[in-house]
Amino acid sequence: MTSRLRKPIRVALIGWGAIGRRVAALLAGAQDARDIAIAAIGIRSIARAGDVPADATLVTDPVQLAGLDLDLVVEAAGREAVAVWGETALRSAPAFAIASASALTDAALLERLLATAEASGSQLILPPGALAGVDAIAAASEMPLDEVVHRIVKPPAAWRGTPAEELVALSELSGPVTFFTGSAREAAVRFPQNANVAVISALAGIGLDRTRIELVADPGITANCHRLSASGAFGRLDVVIENRALAGNPKSSEMAALSLVRTIRNRFALLAR
Repeated sequence: MTSRLRKPIRVALIGWGAIGRRVAALLAGAQDARDIAIAAIGIRSIARAGDVPADATLVTDPVQLAGLDLDLVVEAAGREAVAVWGETALRSAPAFAIASASALTDAALLERLLATAEASGSQLILPPGALAGVDAIAAASEMPLDEVVHRIVKPPAAWRGTPAEELVALSELSGPVTFFTGSAREAAVRFPQNANVAVISALAGIGLDRTRIELVADPGITANCHRLSASGAFGRLDVVIENRALAGNPKSSEMAALSLVRTIRNRFALLAR
């Protein structure tokens, strides 16, 4: 349910890759499409942009966000884009949503973003991405949490082009292999595309250095799977989600785009859910 406003919500998307295009398509096909306008798209090169919404302003420099009367800026361009666009986005709109959570392993960057948000009266938003159960872990963290384990299981093809190729023979697997166990901080730094969500589960709970991440390549699956396990004063939680891979980017999931759509809608809905 969305609010009926006098003018459409004005959103800027940073990035026009697989996730950005999917978010725009989902919003355009929704019943409330007229309530939300993709007012701007931030890209590196205008010459390389195609199929952009007709009314969207293409911007290549963060300073161009100023004066666009934006209600929300949503990043979906990769971890480097968070540092490039983040502070200006927070000054140009009431909120800045980050899809590339792995950028926040940089403690100095996170501190700058939070300081800018405070000074500008804006808000930094970290959507749940491809995960389920993040809201429960965040709520549970109000009391002591003893342990959070996040197991990420993907087919071998999803790990190609990553350091996983140096740790395991992906093309020769006959069963699931856990090739990495470590902190959320290390997982997100070493595998920023595949383990980006490790930062989301970590910041919701016990932090980047205490959250344990297990990365698995499994030739017997086609989905991108996550299992979150947490225990503490609240009790125990176990959540499993199997996500369909995003078309055009097997390292990401359809749910990552859906989560951004939900974030956009909930920011202004009469009933946030």
